[in-house]
Amino acid sequence: MYSPSPDPDTEQRMRTHHARAAKALDVRVEPDGEFWGWAGRTLGAPARTAAGAPAWLRLVSAPADKASGKLWDGARAAQHAFGDLDGHRPELLAVHDAVDDGTAYRAELSARLDQPVLSDDPILQHDLQLPRSWWADLTKTLEKVSATVTARVAVRQQYMDRAIPEFVGIPTPAVTNWTTAHADLHWANLTKPLRLLDWEGWGQAPEGFDAAMLYAYSLLQPDVAARVRAAFPVLGSPAGLAAEASVCAQLLQTVARGDNLTLEDRLREWSGELRRR
Repeated sequence: MYSPSPDPDTEQRMRTHHARAAKALDVRVEPDGEFWGWAGRTLGAPARTAAGAPAWLRLVSAPADKASGKLWDGARAAQHAFGDLDGHRPELLAVHDAVDDGTAYRAELSARLDQPVLSDDPILQHDLQLPRSWWADLTKTLEKVSATVTARVAVRQQYMDRAIPEFVGIPTPAVTNWTTAHADLHWANLTKPLRLLDWEGWGQAPEGFDAAMLYAYSLLQPDVAARVRAAFPVLGSPAGLAAEASVCAQLLQTVARGDNLTLEDRLREWSGELRRR
């Protein structure tokens, strides 16, 4: 989904520290369920607590001198700010930190979901028929997130001022309202019934940012993309222009780096629409 398997040395170190974290948190890791993140930076696996409850044990690594800040503390900060978000966010049960040979390791033990994510890839590759109740839950949940007060920043004005003119070709639109966003809302982070996964990067962003992100990752499925726009009328409005331009710029930047190439044509069509507004 995100990257090839990590190199053998990284793989061994991550597995060793994942096992140590399981022991420290008194959980039993279940076999055949490994999930590797980008370049072996994270390793997740299903587990069970000492009481037998299903859980998910995720290990993230970083150089010790960089093991701080927004991404490092995102899950714990989200637990403090949102709890289980009315049942729409897996609860963080425990955290265990360790440092070894200049590398920091953080293990996050969360409640395990019973349902799979809606897509194995952030970019939706197939049609999705979701009930009105699911969309209603999503809009209500994102409204609650957006109203949460935080000092965390997901999208910086300086980035917008640099990236939007370069990749979208328009002056940076004024942000009429900064709100709190999940900030990584794509189909591999959503389930049915609704759960929102992966809270590393949440924080302040232009109004409509989550809606714009979900729309971008739906562009290969026109019916779903239209459903996203119907659910979030901020898209296409003056208030949502800054968010749409920010997301479009972000993803066109990833295309320039060789990622998300299947979205390139749709993103360029979207940027053209933004230039005409």
